[in-house]
Amino acid sequence: MRKVFITAMALFFAIASFAQEEKTEGWTNKGNVGLNFSQVSFTNWAAGGQNALNWLGTFHYEINYAKDNFKWDNTLNAALGYSYFNFKQKPVKTDDKLEFTSLAGLKASEHWNYSLEFAFRSQMAKGFDYAADSTTYISKFLAPAYISLGIGAEWVPNEHFSINIAPITGRVTIVNDTMLANQGAFGVNALDPNDTDIHAKGSKVRFEFGARLAAKMKYTIIQNVDFESKLELFSNYLNHPERIDVDWQNLFVMKVNSWLNCNFGTHLIYDYDIPFFDPDPITGELVKDPNSKIQFKEVLSVGVLFNL
Repeated sequence: MRKVFITAMALFFAIASFAQEEKTEGWTNKGNVGLNFSQVSFTNWAAGGQNALNWLGTFHYEINYAKDNFKWDNTLNAALGYSYFNFKQKPVKTDDKLEFTSLAGLKASEHWNYSLEFAFRSQMAKGFDYAADSTTYISKFLAPAYISLGIGAEWVPNEHFSINIAPITGRVTIVNDTMLANQGAFGVNALDPNDTDIHAKGSKVRFEFGARLAAKMKYTIIQNVDFESKLELFSNYLNHPERIDVDWQNLFVMKVNSWLNCNFGTHLIYDYDIPFFDPDPITGELVKDPNSKIQFKEVLSVGVLFNL
């Protein structure tokens, strides 16, 4: 699966190089890179406090092609952030995102396109549940990773909003780590505790077939305040189609000037197939929660942003 990711990224940057160097008719490209910092320090502070240094790097790039009745949109988003509370200890990860989408569309009518969309989502660094254990990772690169390919139709009523509906979508969940796969992390099949085969392992791949909806909005609320939102819904025809997976991201960008900005982002995930474990009140052992949970993250940062 690493080869799939490397191939996709190589294709993206090959397209970027072609679009920039050849200046071929129909190609457009834009992007930005940002670096945000925050710091707090205490010396003889009677009320108490924790010294901290935080940084967050972001990268966004789009390469699009449009000519006659055909269009091809490619987007790469990445973010990675850490907080340092003690330079003698490991930093705490605060944000980690790696997303690539590619959508090809053929015009069907004024506001509708036939569409074929590929989407990849993962992270770059190991993640930990710092409240429980800061030494045993619970996620890493390609664990998990989500790859989907869907055929459908895209509705584009204006330049600010679009909805892609793909009733024929295959989605693969990858957990490319033996320890996590054996635990059944992120919905893959766990190692059967009754299997005595020393070579037995949990499944590292889970396949789903269903319908996917992706809605995107970009809008300038007032001068120097931009809002972006992306909502993804997925229903698995093969197993409880009534359980809808939700992935909803929002971002407010408040510009001070051409390079200084303040960002506020939220990310909500609901996936019934991702297990959670809570300590047993009597034994203290981790027990699987029979219900899924809503995952939520918010990030507020101030820093520099440069257009590419």
